[in-house]
Amino acid sequence: MCCFQVNPNREMTVEDFKAWLRQFEMDNDGRVSHEELKEAIQSLRVWFPGWKARQVMKVADTNHNGQIEGVEEIEKLVNYAQQHLHMKIHRSRW
Repeated sequence: MCCFQVNPNREMTVEDFKAWLRQFEMDNDGRVSHEELKEAIQSLRVWFPGWKARQVMKVADTNHNGQIEGVEEIEKLVNYAQQHLHMKIHRSRW
């Protein structure tokens, strides 16, 4: 498995962010579960990754199926990461 290292202080594209998340997908189904999200957040070495993963799920999982999937939910995840995890994610590569 390739390890896409993320430094939350460096800028990345949305595609880079998605690539980083994919390395935490345990079942390779293209969706992000609470547990997968917890592992991703934990890799950032932030406080309370389990609690933060639950908060993200509350905000981003709009259809309440326990998975973050689809464009709308991914967009909410990106916005949460920018606002609450202080990740610098921009929309397109220049």
